[in-house]
Amino acid sequence: MNRFLTIALGASLACSALPSVAAVDLILHNARVYTAEPGQPLQQAVAVDGARIVAVGSDQTVLGLKTETTRVIDLGGKLLLPGMLDSHSHAIKGGLQRELADLAGEQLPLDELERRLRQWRDDGKARRGEFLSVAGLPVSYWDDIAALEQRFNHGEWATQPVLFAANDMHTGWANQALLQRAGIDARRIAALPAESRNTIGQHADGSPNGFLVDAALYPVSDLLPPLSRETLLRAGRQALEYSKQLGITGWMDPLANELPGADVRNDSLGVLPVYRELAENGELTAHVAALLMADAKAGPADLDELDKVRQQFLGVPNLTLPGIKVFADGVAEMPAQSAAMLEPYRNSGQRGELLLDPAHFGELVSAADARGWLVHVHAIGDRAVRTALDGIEQARRERNSGIPHSITHLQLVNPREYARFKQLDVIASMQLYWAAADAANLDLVKPYVSAMAFQHTFPARSLLKHGATIAGASDWPISTPEPWKAIYQAITREGPKGVLNADEAIDRQTMLQAYTLNAARAMRLEQSIGSLAPGKQADMIVLDRDVLSVDARALRDTRVEQTWFAGKLIYAR
Repeated sequence: MNRFLTIALGASLACSALPSVAAVDLILHNARVYTAEPGQPLQQAVAVDGARIVAVGSDQTVLGLKTETTRVIDLGGKLLLPGMLDSHSHAIKGGLQRELADLAGEQLPLDELERRLRQWRDDGKARRGEFLSVAGLPVSYWDDIAALEQRFNHGEWATQPVLFAANDMHTGWANQALLQRAGIDARRIAALPAESRNTIGQHADGSPNGFLVDAALYPVSDLLPPLSRETLLRAGRQALEYSKQLGITGWMDPLANELPGADVRNDSLGVLPVYRELAENGELTAHVAALLMADAKAGPADLDELDKVRQQFLGVPNLTLPGIKVFADGVAEMPAQSAAMLEPYRNSGQRGELLLDPAHFGELVSAADARGWLVHVHAIGDRAVRTALDGIEQARRERNSGIPHSITHLQLVNPREYARFKQLDVIASMQLYWAAADAANLDLVKPYVSAMAFQHTFPARSLLKHGATIAGASDWPISTPEPWKAIYQAITREGPKGVLNADEAIDRQTMLQAYTLNAARAMRLEQSIGSLAPGKQADMIVLDRDVLSVDARALRDTRVEQTWFAGKLIYAR
Protein backbone atom coordinates (compact mmCIF):
# COMPACT_ATOMS: atom_id res chain seq x y z
CA MET A 1 0.00 0.00 0.00
CA ASN A 2 1.11 3.61 -0.54
CA ARG A 3 -0.57 5.12 2.48
CA PHE A 4 2.62 6.52 4.01
CA LEU A 5 2.46 9.27 6.57
CA THR A 6 5.43 11.43 7.40
CA ILE A 7 5.09 13.18 10.73
CA ALA A 8 7.35 15.13 13.01
CA LEU A 9 8.72 13.00 15.82
CA GLY A 10 8.00 13.79 19.43
CA ALA A 11 5.01 14.61 21.53
CA SER A 12 4.91 18.23 20.48
CA LEU A 13 2.83 17.44 17.40
CA ALA A 14 -0.87 17.60 18.31
CA CYS A 15 -3.16 14.86 17.06
CA SER A 16 -5.37 17.47 15.41
CA ALA A 17 -2.44 18.45 13.19
CA LEU A 18 -2.16 14.98 11.66
CA PRO A 19 -3.28 14.74 8.02
CA SER A 20 -6.10 12.39 7.25
CA VAL A 21 -4.92 8.84 6.45
CA ALA A 22 -6.52 5.49 5.78
CA ALA A 23 -6.69 2.94 8.57
CA VAL A 24 -3.46 1.93 10.26
CA ASP A 25 -3.17 -1.84 10.70
CA LEU A 26 -0.88 -1.99 13.72
CA ILE A 27 0.40 0.22 16.51
CA LEU A 28 3.11 -0.81 18.96
CA HIS A 29 3.21 1.66 21.87
CA ASN A 30 4.39 2.22 25.45
CA ALA A 31 7.84 1.18 24.28
CA ARG A 32 11.35 2.56 24.23
CA VAL A 33 11.90 2.79 20.49
CA TYR A 34 15.49 2.83 19.26
CA THR A 35 15.03 3.89 15.64
CA ALA A 36 18.70 3.75 14.49
CA GLU A 37 18.07 7.04 12.70
CA PRO A 38 21.25 9.12 13.33
CA GLY A 39 20.90 11.58 16.17
CA GLN A 40 17.30 10.69 16.92
CA PRO A 41 16.27 10.23 20.57
CA LEU A 42 14.25 7.29 21.82
CA GLN A 43 10.62 7.32 20.73
CA GLN A 44 7.53 5.64 22.22
CA ALA A 45 5.43 4.17 19.43
CA VAL A 46 5.39 2.88 15.86
CA ALA A 47 2.44 2.68 13.47
CA VAL A 48 2.38 0.18 10.60
CA ASP A 49 0.18 -0.01 7.54
CA GLY A 50 0.61 -3.28 5.65
CA ALA A 51 4.33 -4.03 5.45
CA ARG A 52 5.46 -0.43 5.97
CA ILE A 53 6.01 1.95 8.84
CA VAL A 54 3.83 5.04 8.56
CA ALA A 55 4.67 6.85 11.79
CA VAL A 56 7.19 6.87 14.62
CA GLY A 57 6.82 9.18 17.58
CA SER A 58 5.21 9.71 20.96
CA ASP A 59 2.37 7.58 22.27
CA GLN A 60 0.02 10.52 22.06
CA THR A 61 0.89 11.25 18.44
CA VAL A 62 0.91 7.70 17.10
CA LEU A 63 -2.14 6.50 19.02
CA GLY A 64 -3.99 9.37 17.36
CA LEU A 65 -3.90 7.25 14.18
CA LYS A 66 -5.83 4.39 15.75
CA THR A 67 -9.11 3.31 14.20
CA GLU A 68 -11.61 0.60 15.07
CA THR A 69 -9.68 -1.94 12.98
CA THR A 70 -6.19 -1.11 14.26
CA ARG A 71 -4.44 -3.78 16.28
CA VAL A 72 -2.86 -2.05 19.27
CA ILE A 73 -0.12 -3.72 21.33
CA ASP A 74 1.18 -2.31 24.61
CA LEU A 75 4.85 -3.31 24.96
CA GLY A 76 5.00 -2.43 28.65
CA GLY A 77 8.08 -0.23 28.37
CA LYS A 78 10.22 -2.80 26.57
CA LEU A 79 12.87 -1.86 24.03
CA LEU A 80 11.85 -1.96 20.35
CA LEU A 81 14.58 -1.92 17.70
CA PRO A 82 14.96 -2.47 13.96
CA GLY A 83 15.61 -6.07 12.99
CA MET A 84 19.26 -7.08 13.22
CA LEU A 85 21.17 -7.30 9.94
CA ASP A 86 24.32 -9.35 9.28
CA SER A 87 26.67 -8.10 6.57
CA HIS A 88 28.43 -11.46 6.10
CA SER A 89 26.62 -14.72 6.79
CA HIS A 90 26.72 -18.09 5.01
CA ALA A 91 23.23 -18.78 6.28
CA ILE A 92 22.51 -21.95 4.28
CA LYS A 93 25.78 -23.40 5.54
CA GLY A 94 24.69 -22.34 9.00
CA GLY A 95 21.51 -24.32 8.52
CA LEU A 96 23.56 -27.30 7.36
CA GLN A 97 25.55 -27.04 10.59
CA ARG A 98 22.31 -27.77 12.41
CA GLU A 99 21.28 -30.44 9.91
CA LEU A 100 24.46 -32.48 9.28
CA ALA A 101 27.52 -33.76 11.16
CA ASP A 102 29.19 -30.66 12.59
CA LEU A 103 31.17 -29.92 15.75
CA ALA A 104 30.29 -26.20 15.64
CA GLY A 105 33.75 -25.32 16.95
CA GLU A 106 33.65 -27.71 19.92
CA GLN A 107 36.99 -29.23 20.90
CA LEU A 108 36.55 -32.91 21.81
CA PRO A 109 39.04 -35.55 22.94
CA LEU A 110 39.85 -37.91 20.08
CA ASP A 111 37.96 -40.75 21.77
CA GLU A 112 34.80 -38.62 21.74
CA LEU A 113 35.45 -37.39 18.20
CA GLU A 114 35.70 -41.00 17.02
CA ARG A 115 32.51 -41.89 18.92
CA ARG A 116 30.67 -38.99 17.26
CA LEU A 117 31.98 -40.08 13.85
CA ARG A 118 30.59 -43.57 14.38
CA GLN A 119 27.27 -42.16 15.57
CA TRP A 120 26.98 -39.82 12.57
CA ARG A 121 28.01 -42.62 10.22
CA ASP A 122 25.27 -44.84 11.57
CA ASP A 123 22.51 -42.22 11.63
CA GLY A 124 23.53 -40.92 8.20
CA LYS A 125 24.44 -37.35 9.19
CA ALA A 126 28.09 -37.79 8.15
CA ARG A 127 27.39 -39.82 5.03
CA ARG A 128 28.09 -38.27 1.63
CA GLY A 129 27.80 -41.25 -0.65
CA GLU A 130 30.70 -43.57 0.16
CA PHE A 131 32.48 -40.82 2.09
CA LEU A 132 32.18 -39.59 5.67
CA SER A 133 32.40 -35.86 6.28
CA VAL A 134 32.35 -33.90 9.54
CA ALA A 135 32.50 -30.10 9.51
CA GLY A 136 33.05 -27.41 12.13
CA LEU A 137 36.24 -28.70 13.75
CA PRO A 138 38.20 -26.03 15.62
CA VAL A 139 41.59 -25.40 14.00
CA SER A 140 43.27 -26.48 17.24
CA TYR A 141 42.90 -30.08 15.98
CA TRP A 142 45.64 -29.28 13.46
CA ASP A 143 48.12 -28.86 16.35
CA ASP A 144 48.51 -32.65 16.43
CA ILE A 145 48.10 -34.03 12.92
CA ALA A 146 50.03 -37.14 13.94
CA ALA A 147 47.31 -38.05 16.43
CA LEU A 148 44.64 -37.79 13.70
CA GLU A 149 46.75 -39.98 11.43
CA GLN A 150 47.21 -42.61 14.13
CA ARG A 151 43.51 -42.67 14.94
CA PHE A 152 41.79 -42.40 11.56
CA ASN A 153 44.17 -44.15 9.14
CA HIS A 154 43.88 -47.56 10.77
CA GLY A 155 41.38 -50.18 11.91
CA GLU A 156 37.83 -49.55 10.79
CA TRP A 157 38.90 -46.31 9.07
CA ALA A 158 41.73 -47.80 6.98
CA THR A 159 39.56 -48.13 3.87
CA GLN A 160 36.82 -45.64 4.80
CA PRO A 161 37.44 -42.19 3.23
CA VAL A 162 37.02 -39.52 5.96
CA LEU A 163 37.14 -35.73 5.68
CA PHE A 164 37.28 -33.41 8.68
CA ALA A 165 36.67 -29.76 7.74
CA ALA A 166 37.53 -26.89 10.05
CA ASN A 167 35.10 -24.21 11.07
CA ASP A 168 37.34 -21.63 9.36
CA MET A 169 36.16 -23.10 6.01
CA HIS A 170 39.73 -22.85 4.72
CA THR A 171 41.42 -25.91 6.19
CA GLY A 172 40.71 -29.59 6.59
CA TRP A 173 42.21 -33.03 7.13
CA ALA A 174 41.69 -36.10 4.94
CA ASN A 175 42.67 -39.60 5.92
CA GLN A 176 44.84 -41.76 3.67
CA ALA A 177 41.86 -43.56 2.17
CA LEU A 178 40.49 -40.22 0.96
CA LEU A 179 43.89 -38.90 -0.16
CA GLN A 180 44.29 -42.00 -2.30
CA ARG A 181 40.90 -41.41 -3.92
CA ALA A 182 41.99 -37.85 -4.70
CA GLY A 183 45.34 -39.00 -6.10
CA ILE A 184 47.34 -36.92 -3.62
CA ASP A 185 50.70 -38.59 -2.96
CA ALA A 186 54.37 -37.68 -2.71
CA ARG A 187 54.94 -37.81 -6.46
CA ARG A 188 52.03 -35.53 -7.24
CA ILE A 189 53.04 -33.07 -4.49
CA ALA A 190 56.62 -32.92 -5.78
CA ALA A 191 55.35 -31.98 -9.24
CA LEU A 192 53.42 -28.96 -7.94
CA PRO A 193 54.71 -25.36 -7.93
CA ALA A 194 56.19 -24.31 -4.59
CA GLU A 195 53.19 -22.11 -3.74
CA SER A 196 50.80 -25.04 -4.22
CA ARG A 197 53.00 -27.44 -2.25
CA ASN A 198 52.67 -25.10 0.71
CA THR A 199 48.92 -25.82 0.86
CA ILE A 200 49.46 -29.52 1.58
CA GLY A 201 50.84 -30.82 4.88
CA GLN A 202 53.76 -33.20 4.36
CA HIS A 203 55.96 -35.68 6.18
CA ALA A 204 59.74 -35.43 5.95
CA ASP A 205 59.73 -37.80 2.97
CA GLY A 206 57.30 -35.57 1.06
CA SER A 207 54.25 -37.78 1.53
CA PRO A 208 51.00 -36.05 2.56
CA ASN A 209 49.91 -36.05 6.20
CA GLY A 210 46.32 -35.15 5.32
CA PHE A 211 46.34 -31.43 6.22
CA LEU A 212 44.92 -29.30 3.39
CA VAL A 213 44.52 -25.55 2.93
CA ASP A 214 42.23 -23.69 0.51
CA ALA A 215 43.10 -24.73 -3.07
CA ALA A 216 44.40 -28.12 -1.90
CA LEU A 217 41.13 -28.79 -0.06
CA TYR A 218 38.86 -28.24 -3.08
CA PRO A 219 39.85 -31.35 -5.12
CA VAL A 220 39.19 -33.49 -2.04
CA SER A 221 35.86 -31.93 -1.08
CA ASP A 222 34.79 -32.09 -4.75
CA LEU A 223 34.86 -35.88 -4.50
CA LEU A 224 31.88 -35.78 -2.17
CA PRO A 225 28.54 -36.02 -4.00
CA PRO A 226 26.50 -32.81 -3.97
CA LEU A 227 23.92 -32.30 -1.28
CA SER A 228 20.34 -32.94 -2.33
CA ARG A 229 17.82 -30.19 -2.98
CA GLU A 230 15.78 -31.50 -0.04
CA THR A 231 18.79 -31.26 2.31
CA LEU A 232 19.53 -27.71 1.20
CA LEU A 233 15.89 -26.67 1.62
CA ARG A 234 15.86 -28.11 5.14
CA ALA A 235 19.05 -26.17 5.85
CA GLY A 236 17.46 -22.98 4.55
CA ARG A 237 14.46 -23.47 6.80
CA GLN A 238 16.74 -24.18 9.75
CA ALA A 239 18.61 -20.95 9.04
CA LEU A 240 15.43 -18.90 8.81
CA GLU A 241 13.97 -20.37 11.98
CA TYR A 242 17.14 -19.72 13.98
CA SER A 243 17.44 -16.21 12.55
CA LYS A 244 13.90 -15.37 13.67
CA GLN A 245 14.77 -16.42 17.21
CA LEU A 246 17.85 -14.17 17.14
CA GLY A 247 15.96 -11.19 15.72
CA ILE A 248 17.91 -11.30 12.45
CA THR A 249 15.78 -10.06 9.57
CA GLY A 250 18.40 -9.88 6.83
CA TRP A 251 21.92 -10.79 5.81
CA MET A 252 24.44 -10.56 3.01
CA ASP A 253 25.32 -14.03 1.72
CA PRO A 254 28.86 -13.66 0.34
CA LEU A 255 29.02 -16.96 -1.60
CA ALA A 256 25.58 -17.41 -3.08
CA ASN A 257 26.87 -19.17 -6.21
CA GLU A 258 28.66 -21.75 -4.08
CA LEU A 259 27.07 -25.15 -3.62
CA PRO A 260 28.05 -26.12 -0.05
CA GLY A 261 30.68 -28.83 -0.08
CA ALA A 262 31.73 -28.11 -3.67
CA ASP A 263 33.96 -25.66 -5.52
CA VAL A 264 32.63 -22.40 -6.93
CA ARG A 265 32.40 -22.00 -10.70
CA ASN A 266 31.42 -18.90 -12.63
CA ASP A 267 28.41 -20.74 -14.03
CA SER A 268 27.26 -22.18 -10.69
CA LEU A 269 23.83 -21.38 -9.33
CA GLY A 270 24.92 -22.40 -5.82
CA VAL A 271 22.32 -21.79 -3.13
CA LEU A 272 20.38 -19.22 -5.16
CA PRO A 273 17.72 -21.79 -6.18
CA VAL A 274 17.20 -22.53 -2.47
CA TYR A 275 16.49 -18.89 -1.71
CA ARG A 276 14.19 -18.65 -4.74
CA GLU A 277 12.18 -21.72 -3.77
CA LEU A 278 11.81 -20.48 -0.21
CA ALA A 279 10.66 -17.10 -1.54
CA GLU A 280 8.16 -18.69 -3.91
CA ASN A 281 6.77 -20.68 -0.98
CA GLY A 282 6.40 -17.49 1.06
CA GLU A 283 9.00 -18.75 3.53
CA LEU A 284 11.83 -16.27 2.93
CA THR A 285 11.15 -14.05 5.95
CA ALA A 286 14.48 -12.23 5.68
CA HIS A 287 16.18 -9.90 3.23
CA VAL A 288 19.01 -11.75 1.49
CA ALA A 289 21.58 -9.69 -0.39
CA ALA A 290 23.28 -12.47 -2.36
CA LEU A 291 26.77 -11.96 -3.74
CA LEU A 292 28.30 -14.00 -6.55
CA MET A 293 31.87 -15.07 -5.97
CA ALA A 294 34.34 -13.99 -8.64
CA ASP A 295 37.70 -15.70 -8.98
CA ALA A 296 40.51 -13.71 -7.41
CA LYS A 297 42.22 -13.42 -10.81
CA ALA A 298 39.00 -12.65 -12.70
CA GLY A 299 38.94 -9.85 -15.22
CA PRO A 300 36.15 -7.55 -16.40
CA ALA A 301 35.01 -10.02 -19.08
CA ASP A 302 34.34 -12.69 -16.43
CA LEU A 303 31.56 -10.52 -15.03
CA ASP A 304 29.48 -11.33 -18.09
CA GLU A 305 29.29 -14.98 -16.99
CA LEU A 306 28.28 -13.98 -13.47
CA ASP A 307 25.63 -11.68 -14.86
CA LYS A 308 24.05 -14.64 -16.69
CA VAL A 309 23.55 -16.26 -13.27
CA ARG A 310 22.37 -13.01 -11.76
CA GLN A 311 19.72 -12.42 -14.43
CA GLN A 312 17.99 -15.69 -13.52
CA PHE A 313 17.17 -14.47 -10.00
CA LEU A 314 16.14 -10.86 -10.47
CA GLY A 315 12.71 -10.01 -9.10
CA VAL A 316 12.61 -12.77 -6.48
CA PRO A 317 10.84 -11.40 -3.36
CA ASN A 318 13.25 -10.49 -0.52
CA LEU A 319 16.27 -11.52 -2.63
CA THR A 320 18.63 -8.97 -4.15
CA LEU A 321 21.93 -9.48 -5.99
CA PRO A 322 23.95 -6.32 -5.36
CA GLY A 323 27.43 -7.45 -6.43
CA ILE A 324 30.37 -9.80 -6.13
CA LYS A 325 32.68 -11.23 -3.49
CA VAL A 326 36.42 -11.82 -3.98
CA PHE A 327 39.01 -13.59 -1.81
CA ALA A 328 42.22 -11.63 -1.27
CA ASP A 329 43.88 -14.23 0.97
CA GLY A 330 43.26 -17.10 3.38
CA VAL A 331 43.57 -17.35 7.17
CA ALA A 332 46.26 -16.31 9.64
CA GLU A 333 46.16 -19.14 12.17
CA MET A 334 48.96 -21.68 12.44
CA PRO A 335 49.49 -24.03 10.61
CA ALA A 336 47.59 -22.64 7.59
CA GLN A 337 49.14 -19.14 7.64
CA SER A 338 47.69 -18.33 4.23
CA ALA A 339 46.68 -14.77 5.17
CA ALA A 340 48.80 -12.32 3.15
CA MET A 341 51.13 -10.37 5.44
CA LEU A 342 53.39 -7.35 4.94
CA GLU A 343 56.02 -8.93 7.21
CA PRO A 344 56.77 -12.66 6.98
CA TYR A 345 55.52 -15.19 9.50
CA ARG A 346 58.23 -15.74 12.09
CA ASN A 347 58.27 -19.51 11.83
CA SER A 348 58.27 -19.94 8.06
CA GLY A 349 59.71 -16.72 6.67
CA GLN A 350 56.84 -16.66 4.17
CA ARG A 351 54.21 -13.94 3.78
CA GLY A 352 51.15 -16.05 3.10
CA GLU A 353 49.27 -16.18 -0.18
CA LEU A 354 47.99 -13.03 -1.86
CA LEU A 355 45.26 -14.31 -4.15
CA LEU A 356 44.63 -11.00 -5.89
CA ASP A 357 46.82 -9.70 -8.70
CA PRO A 358 47.76 -6.19 -7.53
CA ALA A 359 48.37 -5.06 -11.09
CA HIS A 360 44.87 -5.93 -12.29
CA PHE A 361 42.48 -6.15 -9.32
CA GLY A 362 41.53 -2.49 -9.74
CA GLU A 363 40.28 -3.26 -13.23
CA LEU A 364 37.85 -5.84 -11.83
CA VAL A 365 36.60 -3.47 -9.12
CA SER A 366 36.15 -0.66 -11.62
CA ALA A 367 34.29 -2.91 -14.06
CA ALA A 368 31.94 -4.09 -11.32
CA ASP A 369 31.50 -0.51 -10.10
CA ALA A 370 30.62 0.60 -13.63
CA ARG A 371 27.84 -2.03 -13.70
CA GLY A 372 26.47 -0.70 -10.42
CA TRP A 373 27.73 -3.73 -8.47
CA LEU A 374 29.38 -3.60 -5.06
CA VAL A 375 32.60 -5.52 -4.40
CA HIS A 376 33.01 -7.31 -1.06
CA VAL A 377 36.55 -8.50 -0.34
CA HIS A 378 37.72 -11.19 2.09
CA ALA A 379 40.96 -9.79 3.54
CA ILE A 380 42.51 -11.01 6.79
CA GLY A 381 46.22 -10.15 6.52
CA ASP A 382 47.50 -6.57 6.39
CA ARG A 383 48.99 -7.03 2.89
CA ALA A 384 45.63 -8.32 1.63
CA VAL A 385 43.80 -5.35 3.16
CA ARG A 386 46.22 -2.90 1.52
CA THR A 387 45.88 -4.56 -1.88
CA ALA A 388 42.09 -4.59 -1.62
CA LEU A 389 42.02 -0.88 -0.81
CA ASP A 390 44.40 -0.16 -3.69
CA GLY A 391 41.99 -1.85 -6.09
CA ILE A 392 38.99 0.07 -4.76
CA GLU A 393 40.99 3.30 -4.99
CA GLN A 394 41.42 2.76 -8.72
CA ALA A 395 37.66 2.49 -9.15
CA ARG A 396 37.11 5.65 -7.09
CA ARG A 397 39.58 7.55 -9.28
CA GLU A 398 37.63 6.58 -12.37
CA ARG A 399 34.17 7.46 -11.04
CA ASN A 400 32.39 8.57 -7.88
CA SER A 401 29.59 6.01 -7.97
CA GLY A 402 28.71 6.09 -4.27
CA ILE A 403 28.49 2.28 -4.31
CA PRO A 404 29.45 0.98 -0.83
CA HIS A 405 32.27 -1.48 -1.49
CA SER A 406 33.38 -3.34 1.61
CA ILE A 407 36.21 -5.38 3.10
CA THR A 408 35.37 -8.14 5.51
CA HIS A 409 37.26 -9.82 8.39
CA LEU A 410 40.07 -7.23 8.80
CA GLN A 411 41.91 -9.28 11.38
CA LEU A 412 45.25 -7.53 10.86
CA VAL A 413 45.28 -4.00 9.47
CA ASN A 414 48.28 -1.72 9.09
CA PRO A 415 47.68 1.77 10.57
CA ARG A 416 48.49 3.33 7.19
CA GLU A 417 45.17 1.95 5.98
CA TYR A 418 42.90 3.31 8.72
CA ALA A 419 42.11 6.66 7.11
CA ARG A 420 41.68 5.13 3.66
CA PHE A 421 38.38 3.50 4.63
CA LYS A 422 36.69 6.88 4.99
CA GLN A 423 38.58 8.43 2.10
CA LEU A 424 37.49 5.65 -0.25
CA ASP A 425 34.06 5.14 1.37
CA VAL A 426 34.81 1.47 2.11
CA ILE A 427 32.69 -0.27 4.75
CA ALA A 428 34.50 -2.36 7.35
CA SER A 429 32.43 -5.55 7.71
CA MET A 430 33.84 -6.93 10.96
CA GLN A 431 33.29 -10.18 12.86
CA LEU A 432 34.05 -8.72 16.29
CA TYR A 433 32.93 -11.90 18.04
CA TRP A 434 36.46 -13.00 17.12
CA ALA A 435 38.06 -10.11 19.03
CA ALA A 436 38.80 -12.21 22.11
CA ALA A 437 41.86 -13.14 24.14
CA ASP A 438 41.59 -16.80 23.25
CA ALA A 439 43.74 -19.61 21.92
CA ALA A 440 43.02 -18.76 18.29
CA ASN A 441 44.47 -15.27 18.64
CA LEU A 442 47.08 -15.72 21.37
CA ASP A 443 48.39 -19.21 20.58
CA LEU A 444 47.84 -19.62 16.84
CA VAL A 445 48.53 -16.07 15.58
CA LYS A 446 50.45 -13.90 18.06
CA PRO A 447 53.65 -16.01 18.26
CA TYR A 448 54.00 -16.09 14.48
CA VAL A 449 53.39 -12.51 13.32
CA SER A 450 55.31 -9.32 14.09
CA ALA A 451 54.52 -7.56 17.36
CA MET A 452 53.46 -4.46 15.42
CA ALA A 453 51.05 -6.45 13.26
CA PHE A 454 49.44 -8.17 16.25
CA GLN A 455 49.02 -4.84 18.02
CA HIS A 456 46.49 -4.00 15.31
CA THR A 457 44.34 -7.12 15.61
CA PHE A 458 40.67 -6.42 14.81
CA PRO A 459 41.33 -2.65 15.14
CA ALA A 460 37.72 -1.55 15.48
CA ARG A 461 38.30 1.59 17.52
CA SER A 462 41.18 2.77 15.36
CA LEU A 463 39.08 2.40 12.23
CA LEU A 464 36.16 4.16 13.91
CA LYS A 465 38.37 7.06 15.07
CA HIS A 466 39.50 7.54 11.49
CA GLY A 467 35.90 7.76 10.28
CA ALA A 468 35.30 4.25 8.98
CA THR A 469 31.79 2.83 8.85
CA ILE A 470 31.65 -0.49 10.70
CA ALA A 471 29.02 -3.05 9.74
CA GLY A 472 28.17 -6.00 11.98
CA ALA A 473 28.93 -9.47 10.64
CA SER A 474 29.15 -13.04 11.91
CA ASP A 475 30.55 -15.27 9.13
CA TRP A 476 28.12 -17.91 10.40
CA PRO A 477 28.70 -20.86 10.69
CA ILE A 478 32.40 -20.13 11.24
CA SER A 479 31.19 -18.47 14.44
CA THR A 480 27.86 -17.89 16.13
CA PRO A 481 25.33 -15.66 14.34
CA GLU A 482 24.12 -14.26 17.70
CA PRO A 483 24.47 -10.44 17.44
CA TRP A 484 24.40 -9.79 21.15
CA LYS A 485 27.37 -12.04 21.83
CA ALA A 486 29.31 -10.20 19.15
CA ILE A 487 28.28 -6.82 20.57
CA TYR A 488 29.40 -7.90 24.05
CA GLN A 489 32.72 -9.07 22.61
CA ALA A 490 33.29 -5.81 20.73
CA ILE A 491 32.73 -3.83 23.93
CA THR A 492 34.84 -5.98 26.29
CA ARG A 493 37.26 -7.95 24.04
CA GLU A 494 37.46 -10.43 26.90
CA GLY A 495 38.44 -14.05 26.58
CA PRO A 496 39.68 -16.99 28.63
CA LYS A 497 43.21 -15.57 28.45
CA GLY A 498 42.48 -11.95 29.38
CA VAL A 499 41.62 -8.97 27.17
CA LEU A 500 42.67 -8.60 23.54
CA ASN A 501 44.05 -5.14 22.74
CA ALA A 502 41.72 -3.28 25.11
CA ASP A 503 42.36 0.02 23.31
CA GLU A 504 40.44 -1.33 20.30
CA ALA A 505 37.16 -1.81 22.22
CA ILE A 506 34.17 0.16 20.94
CA ASP A 507 30.88 1.27 22.47
CA ARG A 508 27.45 -0.31 22.23
CA GLN A 509 25.92 2.61 20.31
CA THR A 510 28.41 2.02 17.51
CA MET A 511 27.60 -1.68 17.52
CA LEU A 512 23.85 -1.09 17.42
CA GLN A 513 24.35 1.04 14.32
CA ALA A 514 26.70 -1.61 12.92
CA TYR A 515 23.95 -4.24 13.06
CA THR A 516 21.19 -1.97 11.76
CA LEU A 517 21.64 0.98 9.42
CA ASN A 518 25.32 0.37 8.63
CA ALA A 519 24.72 -3.27 7.70
CA ALA A 520 21.75 -2.18 5.59
CA ARG A 521 24.05 0.15 3.66
CA ALA A 522 26.60 -2.65 3.18
CA MET A 523 23.72 -4.65 1.64
CA ARG A 524 22.59 -1.63 -0.45
CA LEU A 525 19.21 -1.71 1.26
CA GLU A 526 19.46 1.32 3.52
CA GLN A 527 16.60 3.07 1.74
CA SER A 528 14.14 0.34 2.72
CA ILE A 529 15.43 -1.31 5.93
CA GLY A 530 17.93 -0.77 8.75
CA SER A 531 16.03 1.80 10.78
CA LEU A 532 12.50 2.52 12.01
CA ALA A 533 11.33 5.39 9.87
CA PRO A 534 8.20 6.22 7.84
CA GLY A 535 8.27 4.48 4.48
CA LYS A 536 10.61 1.69 5.51
CA GLN A 537 9.62 -1.92 5.90
CA ALA A 538 8.32 -2.81 9.36
CA ASP A 539 11.09 -5.19 10.46
CA MET A 540 11.26 -4.89 14.26
CA ILE A 541 12.34 -6.77 17.33
CA VAL A 542 11.34 -6.58 21.00
CA LEU A 543 13.99 -7.50 23.58
CA ASP A 544 13.84 -8.91 27.09
CA ARG A 545 16.19 -6.27 28.51
CA ASP A 546 17.33 -2.70 27.99
CA VAL A 547 20.50 -3.26 25.97
CA LEU A 548 21.18 0.46 26.08
CA SER A 549 21.95 0.38 29.79
CA VAL A 550 22.58 -3.15 31.10
CA ASP A 551 26.07 -4.24 32.05
CA ALA A 552 28.07 -5.27 28.99
CA ARG A 553 28.33 -8.85 30.24
CA ALA A 554 24.55 -9.06 30.44
CA LEU A 555 24.35 -8.35 26.71
CA ARG A 556 25.52 -11.89 25.94
CA ASP A 557 22.29 -13.37 27.26
CA THR A 558 19.87 -10.98 25.55
CA ARG A 559 16.77 -12.75 24.30
CA VAL A 560 14.41 -11.67 21.56
CA GLU A 561 10.77 -11.76 22.65
CA GLN A 562 9.22 -10.79 19.32
CA THR A 563 10.42 -10.58 15.72
CA TRP A 564 8.35 -8.73 13.13
CA PHE A 565 9.01 -8.91 9.39
CA ALA A 566 7.12 -6.77 6.90
CA GLY A 567 4.58 -5.89 9.59
CA LYS A 568 3.88 -9.51 10.55
CA LEU A 569 4.82 -11.27 13.76
CA ILE A 570 7.04 -14.16 12.67
CA TYR A 571 8.43 -15.15 16.09
CA ALA A 572 7.29 -14.83 19.70
CA ARG A 573 9.06 -16.39 22.66
